[in-house]
Amino acid sequence: MKILVDADATPKEVKEILFKTSKRLKLNLILVANQKMKTPKSELIKSIVVAQGFDEADNYIVEILEKGDLVISADIPLADRIIEKNGFVLTPRGNILDEDNIGEKVAMRNLMEELRSGGMESGGPPPFNKKDKVKFSRELDKFLTKQLK
Repeated sequence: MKILVDADATPKEVKEILFKTSKRLKLNLILVANQKMKTPKSELIKSIVVAQGFDEADNYIVEILEKGDLVISADIPLADRIIEKNGFVLTPRGNILDEDNIGEKVAMRNLMEELRSGGMESGGPPPFNKKDKVKFSRELDKFLTKQLK
């Protein structure tokens, strides 16, 4: 199993947790972004820069994903594609997305997109905070403990 990160939108605090986790558990970690990312020197950690453009990072992640890999992303359409390929998704706020809840998440995202395109202002998600960081760390640890048995 490897961990793939939709890195452009992933908070720095989450990346730091992932760097430590990769080192501690000897897991391959691949950050995918449209720009160069600063990463610690490690044979286990790679930073991949994809071309600028809509869904370039998402497409690359889906392309290299193998069954059982974990993807860190809050991107609902990407999560849907990952789940279809038997991967796992954990959002930077510590929520597991799976086949039981992805349909509802896709429907809600599509509804909000439709409302925004009709002129409704949604304001976006609240800022990432310490509570989110703690929840992410806890859920990542719980997930990896279960998967690496």
